[in-house]
Amino acid sequence: NFHASSYMLAWRRKEDAPGLKVPRKEKRIKRENRTQAPVEAPYVPPRPKPTGKSSLDKTIEIFEGMTIHELAKRTGASIAALQDILTNVGEKVDSEFDPISIDIAELAAMEVGVNVRRLHTEEGAIRQPRPPVVTVMGHVDHGKTSLLDALRQTSLAAKEAGGITQHLGAFVVEMASGDSITFLDTPGHAAFSAMRARGAAVTDMVVLVVAADDGVMPQTLEAISHAKAANVPIVVAINKCDKPSADPERVRIQLGSEGLLLEDLGGDVQVVEVSAATKLGLDKLEEALLLQADMMDLKARIDGPAQAYVVEARLDRGRGPLATAIVKCGTLLCGQHVVVGAEWGKIRAIRDMMGRSMESGRPSTPIEIEGLKGLPMAGDDVVVVDSEERARMLSTGRKKKFEKDRLLKASEVVVDDPESSEDVPKRIELPMIVKADVQGTVQAVTDALRSLNSSQVFVNVVHVGVGPITQSDIDMAEACGACIVGFNIRNPPSAITLAANKANIKICLHRVIYHLLEEMGTVIVEKAPGTFETKVAGEAEVMSIFELKGRSKSKGPDIKIAGCRVVDGRFTKSSTLRLLRSGEIVFEGSCASLKREKQDVDAVGKGNECGLVIEDCDDFQIGDVIQCLEQVIRKPKFISSESGAVRIEC
Repeated sequence: NFHASSYMLAWRRKEDAPGLKVPRKEKRIKRENRTQAPVEAPYVPPRPKPTGKSSLDKTIEIFEGMTIHELAKRTGASIAALQDILTNVGEKVDSEFDPISIDIAELAAMEVGVNVRRLHTEEGAIRQPRPPVVTVMGHVDHGKTSLLDALRQTSLAAKEAGGITQHLGAFVVEMASGDSITFLDTPGHAAFSAMRARGAAVTDMVVLVVAADDGVMPQTLEAISHAKAANVPIVVAINKCDKPSADPERVRIQLGSEGLLLEDLGGDVQVVEVSAATKLGLDKLEEALLLQADMMDLKARIDGPAQAYVVEARLDRGRGPLATAIVKCGTLLCGQHVVVGAEWGKIRAIRDMMGRSMESGRPSTPIEIEGLKGLPMAGDDVVVVDSEERARMLSTGRKKKFEKDRLLKASEVVVDDPESSEDVPKRIELPMIVKADVQGTVQAVTDALRSLNSSQVFVNVVHVGVGPITQSDIDMAEACGACIVGFNIRNPPSAITLAANKANIKICLHRVIYHLLEEMGTVIVEKAPGTFETKVAGEAEVMSIFELKGRSKSKGPDIKIAGCRVVDGRFTKSSTLRLLRSGEIVFEGSCASLKREKQDVDAVGKGNECGLVIEDCDDFQIGDVIQCLEQVIRKPKFISSESGAVRIEC
């Protein structure tokens, strides 16, 4: 071993060789022989991994000419995945830095599952002055439509059902100075909150109408909130100043306390006192609006593709789906292909609010678009595309995205724990089908009905639609046991009515939102199961005590009889009796016997004397009070506030 190497010597001494790591031998553990079956452990579900921001909430900004590289960076998808999507839609892209159109960018982003917001550049475009868009807002019955009628010299308020506005209307008013202003008239009822929000979103300024004899009301405060959220200036019009009970100063103080900096108090919010009935102060209101518009320097691009905003949509029997829109910029022309929300079409005709045909729609002009394939939602944007193929593709992509989002939201509903809901009373489902004249009203009525949900009744709106009641609505209502709610639509044909009566389907038709909510509130109260409550049906005072002794075993043990006089209400034999002494409960049990003048009776009224026996109770004293308890079912109440807000109180 003298000439052995260091590796050989290390091996003989069982040491680690230099530079080498010998694996250690692990200790061998003897396994136990199992003679019994393994114990079944309870299944523990895996803990869900924390996910990032949901694709439903993620919104990216896209623009014309952006590259695939930029789109991948914003969506978080890989460039290869986006290139595959573009290949599938027939778009040829050689490089990731080649520009793509804004429509293709939206298609790719929707396929990835991301919401988009379009950005339009106006570099090099010629901007010209445009008329201001003014939204008239305020509380119900404060005179908004009457004020517009005085400006337009029409009588639209007299034609409204119930004398209140229930639609969002758009008008162009030519002022005495020659300038024109586009007015949006919004409903003031509490049920039409979404319509007021849409009006504030598209406007340049808000005219806040407050009645001088009524003051600031709930919908007045809501209108102020909508205007502040949209970041638009407010002009206050104090209406009904001709009335003897008018107090404009009180209105000013109330508005100032709500945070509006009025000009009288050193702020920048203009205040004008007007009267729609006597046309007082209308010239001052016109000056205030035009002055505000001059300060804002309103301009828009005239040439190029248009951008518009849908404020209302309805279904016409002869002309099909119609969308009322306000053009933001550009010019909308007949024959152009457009995508409105998830619907598309080729513009067949453009009409103004008086029904006259127009060749084009200019900025700040309210128009009615005809030629869409389906009914869009109020609040959708109008997008002009190059071809019918592009319009179809974009519409299909948006519908797929909407359906995917809807299913994702439905799958995220939290399932209630059955153990925690054992004591909760069972909720009764009340399915409903809502039909109305325009899209915005459908949404308002649906939201108002859903606000009537309570712990006892669940209002399930299974279907909504625009237009009259059809046979398919009757079939759907019969299948799911729903009632049909029609708002501001014509009466159904006799064949539809007969089919509904045969299937025992309830149809509620109304033209005023107050009456609709009152009837549906009554229906919900009738359907509610109610809650059981203990009610004191009568009271009696113990006047004397009788004791029966020495009874045979067949008749039972000795008993005590309380001789009482009924001082309030009535006593029934089937009720539960409660014995009170000095205001404290001594005993509570069922009535074993109730007699009057030695005759068994079922009930004893106020002022009469009787003898009664409480089962398993013999601790009576003269002067005790005995109460008769009854179980009653308490139904919920339908409550309507002065502002028009409704609710079900259980």
